[in-house]
Amino acid sequence: MTVQPLDVNAHLHTPYSFSAFDSLSEALDMAKNEGVSVVGINDFNSFDGYAEWSQECEKRKLYPLFNVEFICMQEEYRAKGILVNDPNNPGRTYISGKGLEFPIRLSGKPAEEIADVRRETNDHAKQMCDKMNELLAKINADFEINFEKVKKEFTKGDIRERHLAKALRIKIYKKFNDNASEITSFLERIFRGKKLNSHVEDTAAVENEIRGNLLKMGGAAFVVEGPKAFLPMSTVCNIILSAGGIPTYPFLADDEKDRFTDFERDVKKTVEMLKKHRIYSVEFITARNSMKVLEQYSGYLHDHGFIVTFGSEHNTPDKKPVLLSTREGAPLSKKLKKINYAGACIVAAHQNAIKNRITGYVDMNGKADAENRELWIKEGNKLIRKIVG
Repeated sequence: MTVQPLDVNAHLHTPYSFSAFDSLSEALDMAKNEGVSVVGINDFNSFDGYAEWSQECEKRKLYPLFNVEFICMQEEYRAKGILVNDPNNPGRTYISGKGLEFPIRLSGKPAEEIADVRRETNDHAKQMCDKMNELLAKINADFEINFEKVKKEFTKGDIRERHLAKALRIKIYKKFNDNASEITSFLERIFRGKKLNSHVEDTAAVENEIRGNLLKMGGAAFVVEGPKAFLPMSTVCNIILSAGGIPTYPFLADDEKDRFTDFERDVKKTVEMLKKHRIYSVEFITARNSMKVLEQYSGYLHDHGFIVTFGSEHNTPDKKPVLLSTREGAPLSKKLKKINYAGACIVAAHQNAIKNRITGYVDMNGKADAENRELWIKEGNKLIRKIVG
């Protein structure tokens, strides 16, 4: 591809799941101001934000990608203790879908399976909220967290751990009138004596500590997720294909100590396994990884026929830039921008084909048209340039 690549962020969570952004419009305003031209909504278990995403992108002359994310379980890996792309939970696997049909047309069993997972996720959050309130009652906190109020005020219908952490943080700050000393003392009580590491003024960091100390394994409000919370990976891929999308594997890749999960340590073997699962698209959340590993892994995957895209997630309270950078804080290299834009072009062209009832880059059986990849890139580039100028 000889065209000048545009900046792309193909993985953004919005308030339709959990997001650093107070509104979907805020995310897109940031993208526009930072020079990002192609943006992909990527919420958990939900297509609900697609219509608003489309409308708000059109207002700003941004090219929208319609994506989704699921958490599935690979039982054979769980049983063997193999980490995939969750650093703490063997077998647990995140899978995205890229370039889904919009307006979405999903019915029958796939729609029922998604509805069941969303219901199970909310039930799990309700159980954690109940345990949180039991803890607050034990220490005579004089307040509780109203689950339905959290659902109404902080969500678009789907409640996650981070919503509960945010609601509790707000309640505590209000109770103590933002008095740092009293807030710190109270948090250490509910953390069972564990010190607060963050400054009270850093609300995002405090919410992360609340989640980590109360709602994750070992915390007083932790509840083990039931088996219905996770679909098998084959089922998730079939749902994505049924919705017109491209099953996509999100790489965790290297951490600050240069560690990789069992599944990702040897990228050549990872490629072989992904192809067995009919997955020909991958993505990276660039702020997790070093420039060296991003170039090494994404370059290898791109050269072996994979769609490769990058994103930022923004599914924590931290409101960082939409324009992508590496773990070191460096802007993406020319090589990475080229790979990212090529991937976005293919997704855009696939998305447009599906919308017009034409077979996309990946067909309904998951087979990729890798032989004609350059044609898909050219077509996607035309579609994107027509919108963003």
